[in-house]
Amino acid sequence: MPVQPSIPWGDLMHDMVKGANVGLAALSENADSVIVSLSWSSPNGEGDADVSVLLLGVDGKVRGNGDFYFYNNPAAADGMVQLLGPAPTENGSEDRIRLDLTAIPDGIDRVVIAASRHQRAHFGELENLRIGLTDGSGEEMLRFSITDAETESAFVFGEIYRREDAWKFRAIGQGYDSGLAGLATDYGIEIDEDDDQDSEADHLQDRASVATDATDMGGRTAAAIETAVSTGVSDTAVGHRADARAAALASVPVQRSAEHVAAEQATTPPARRLRTAKKKVTLPKAPKPSLAENDAWRSARLFPASSLKSDREREMRATSVLLAVMTQVPEFGRRLTAAFGAPAGRMETFTEVSLPHGDSPKRPDGVIRVERAGKLWTALVETKTNGNALKSEQIQAYMDIAARRGYEAVITLSNDVALEGSSLVEVKTDGRRKHKVALWHLSWAEVTHQAQLLIRHEGVRNEAHAWLLQELLHYLQHDNSGCHGFQNMGPAWVPVRNGIDEETLSPGDPRTVQVVESWERLIRQVCLRLGGELGTKVVPVQRAKRGTDPQSRRAELAARLCVDGQLRAEIRIEGAPGIVGVVADLRMGRLRTSVEISAPEQGYPLSWAKKLMKQLGEAPADLHVETLLEGETVGPRGTLEKLRPEPGDLLPKGAERISGFRLSLSKGVGSTRGNAETGFIRGVDAAVDLFHSSVVTRLEPPRPAQRPRAAGASA
Repeated sequence: MPVQPSIPWGDLMHDMVKGANVGLAALSENADSVIVSLSWSSPNGEGDADVSVLLLGVDGKVRGNGDFYFYNNPAAADGMVQLLGPAPTENGSEDRIRLDLTAIPDGIDRVVIAASRHQRAHFGELENLRIGLTDGSGEEMLRFSITDAETESAFVFGEIYRREDAWKFRAIGQGYDSGLAGLATDYGIEIDEDDDQDSEADHLQDRASVATDATDMGGRTAAAIETAVSTGVSDTAVGHRADARAAALASVPVQRSAEHVAAEQATTPPARRLRTAKKKVTLPKAPKPSLAENDAWRSARLFPASSLKSDREREMRATSVLLAVMTQVPEFGRRLTAAFGAPAGRMETFTEVSLPHGDSPKRPDGVIRVERAGKLWTALVETKTNGNALKSEQIQAYMDIAARRGYEAVITLSNDVALEGSSLVEVKTDGRRKHKVALWHLSWAEVTHQAQLLIRHEGVRNEAHAWLLQELLHYLQHDNSGCHGFQNMGPAWVPVRNGIDEETLSPGDPRTVQVVESWERLIRQVCLRLGGELGTKVVPVQRAKRGTDPQSRRAELAARLCVDGQLRAEIRIEGAPGIVGVVADLRMGRLRTSVEISAPEQGYPLSWAKKLMKQLGEAPADLHVETLLEGETVGPRGTLEKLRPEPGDLLPKGAERISGFRLSLSKGVGSTRGNAETGFIRGVDAAVDLFHSSVVTRLEPPRPAQRPRAAGASA
């Protein structure tokens, strides 16, 4: 009997126990469409789970893979099942599912609601496991809590099943130690679990398989399938077209004779195994052609930068844009805050807050708060754009406020790059205070680096997140945003260069250490930019004796600068055949990039030389090649232009053994200290890019047994 509207819904909401069941019609007259909510919390803030829905026949099995809805197949084409995605709650996380029970085919007897944890993590690590049902009017009908979870990595929370043309709910709470694989195979699905290699070839194979399914479906044309997909998927469901097409194929019954089915089963190969690796969204390598009439048209942007008129406006806009994207794209927000000791949890951000401080309140540019297990982690944020420097007195005030209020950190954000052992701002810490506040620095170059890694290489969970990160990147890289990273070699640059040219630079001049620090900042930024573009680890190599502090190492480099007028650095690129050396000769206005590669373990020297010339077929003709001999000596040398016709010229005349080859490229570099097109900073960027793309990428990567040599001092 339907529920009377006059009865308060709260009086009918059922708290269920394991194994109990209840008819949905007895709880609400609007139970034809329901929202299923699965929720949980984590003591350490790092717990997560993925929901799934299975449509089962009277035999307790799915009809096919299309009856399994999960993160790679989030919605049915006709909308009967829609995974709406996770959302943070006050105590943890909640994942919702919309079910249209009127659209469930007659052949479906049960709808199983389940969840699984990634890489077989245990549900016993989570708390407050609960499933709830809400009717079409938004009123909660029932809830069931699971209190006995332990080592299970997958759980069936409950099921909605038919009884005499009516739908009922049963509280199950059954766990699987075998994870998503064990749960799915119990219901007739064959899967490839945790396959992280979601290659383009796999994607094409998926599409080809779906196309084959389409031709096998009697009475249904490809055009009809496309119509079902394009018109039936909800706006809230984010997935791949191939998945939606497969769902459409599976959700529409086809009338076939028993003889036809038997013949098809005898001749059709087994269905392909279902891929359950989480599909990540990245930006396409080739952008789609623009629909603009001409190049003068500019795309509408979520974060416009062209209208900014002052540095204050730039700071406010940049802070708000960054903090907003951090909260909306969890992977990005977590990536930035984890380095500062922040826990994983629900994040909220704020701008232009007012905090009491003596007679006049202070207004930090932003505040980040992360909740984990009922506890708050809080950081104040101070932002600078363009070449504006952080102010020590301002940061000192924020440190004092944070200490008094029990906050954990103060984060400074600017175009400058922090160095080990060299503070950007000087602050004093009151040792009498028990509560300690950490001071961290983040460069805009690091923000850009992390965004590039996610949307160009590693991927995020859905297209909306990828689009937000793309808009953030476009804003940061806009000429008027003021968020361009390290862009000035500092006030000591010009007098040091003049001292080198005039040979008047004295050893011990403190300005030489300042130039060395600026050089180190520039190299660190080069590594960030290159690593973000390549999607690999790119780091500077710091060679110093064990126990040498950073300041002593920089003082030694400054002393060498006074003698030879050169700045030196080494860069390790993951997967490269050797360490890239970078030497800036300030006296000559040249920048030399180089790499040393080891000689092959087998074969003949002439074959080595010919193979090297073949690998460098598209490299610049003025690339310099040197033969390295055992005993740290240098053998024959020459430019690529002269060596290509005669590779044998690289071989020594005597019996010396070849240990490897050094490849180097020298280019002119600007002298101005700023970020102008013809300046020193842009010149270093361009030289490293040219050497990497035209030389390093064309060489074979080292074998596991090889140990690449570093660029030598004579490079």
